[in-house]
Amino acid sequence: MTIGEVSEKYEITADTLRYYERIGLIPPVPRKKNGIRNYDETACQWVAFIKCMRSAGVQIEALIEYVALLQAGTGLERRKNILIEQRARLQEQSERLHSTIERLDYKIEHYAELLAKR
Repeated sequence: MTIGEVSEKYEITADTLRYYERIGLIPPVPRKKNGIRNYDETACQWVAFIKCMRSAGVQIEALIEYVALLQAGTGLERRKNILIEQRARLQEQSERLHSTIERLDYKIEHYAELLAKR
C-alpha cells in the first residue's frame, strides 16, 4: 500500500506516518525501487498498533522505548512494565471519566426533576 492508502485507511496524515517512522514508532517501511514507501501487512499492523495506543493517550516516549526494545529483542521485563504503567495511567483516566459521568448524570436527573415540577 502507498502512504496515501495507509493514511486514508487508518485516518492518519501522511506527515504523521512519516514522523512516526522517523522517530522509530514504526519500523522502517519497505520501499519500492523508486524509493516510494510500500506498506506491507507488517507495517500496517505497526500503524494500527501505534494508532490504537496513541488514541488511548499512551505517551510517545513510552512507545518509542517499547518499540526500540521490541525491535532489539531485549528488555522483555521492561516492555511488560511499560505496558503495565500505561495501563495504570489509562485506568486512572477511566476512573476520572466514570466519576465525571456520574456527576453529569446526577445533574441531568436534577434538572429533569426541576423541569417535571413545572
